Amino acid sequence: MINHSCGIDERYGAGMAGLYAGIQGVPNLRDLGGWPAGPGRVRHGLLFRSAQLTVLEGAAADEFARLGIRAVYDMRTDGERAAAPEQLPPGARHVVVDIVKDLPGAAPTQIFDALSDPQAAERIFGEGRGVALFEQGYRTLIGLPSALTGYREFFTDIAEAENGPILFHCTTGKDRTGWAAAALLLLLGVAEDDVYAEYLLTNEQLLPTLKPFFDRFVAAGGNADLLIPVLGVQREYLAAALDEMRQRYGSIDGYFSDGLQLPAETVQRLRNAYVA
Repeated sequence: MINHSCGIDERYGAGMAGLYAGIQGVPNLRDLGGWPAGPGRVRHGLLFRSAQLTVLEGAAADEFARLGIRAVYDMRTDGERAAAPEQLPPGARHVVVDIVKDLPGAAPTQIFDALSDPQAAERIFGEGRGVALFEQGYRTLIGLPSALTGYREFFTDIAEAENGPILFHCTTGKDRTGWAAAALLLLLGVAEDDVYAEYLLTNEQLLPTLKPFFDRFVAAGGNADLLIPVLGVQREYLAAALDEMRQRYGSIDGYFSDGLQLPAETVQRLRNAYVA
């Protein structure tokens, strides 16, 4: 069933933006279509983002298949993919784009490991340290060589309209995926306030699915409030990425041309493919 996230319908009309496809086993799944983009709108039914596709079966798998996904872009690390193998929809290509390959250790995995111990979590993420850690992580995504390579491959591939509809994800679909979505929407001409609104929908769509994790953490003596900035997203995270992007490249166009080194023809194909 398709649901509309709170606040979006009132601003753009029912069915326009922020569509959440509530399919069991695919947390944080939504269509990027419907957001105003200059004189047009981002096309519906072509760009989907989500958490990892690892618990997809039965009726949920059938419902997911009806989205018609032709390519799945997996932004997870080798370790993440080995620990939770992908369950692809029928006929879909699986394209690996390891965004944080150049980071020492498996950073996303280390975060979840720390959250298994409330005392360690408090030491690492307490008193604002978690927010600062994620702000720095988002800045890193802007210049990390593997991130530039991975995002360049991703945007180059999806610029070919025949490759869609497409879905992209990392583990929880919030950080590596969040920046990919934000950068693309900005490039397509979506207003920055709307890009923030789309980004923050993760808190509505992901956090409720993590209730068992919150419950276990609290039962072990942890403070649930500590988890929210770690397992969800904060406006400050995307703001840090945008600030870093502007410091390095001046604008979203500069990021795509000078950072990702995408030719103008590829950028124009992206706009032609995804804006109506």
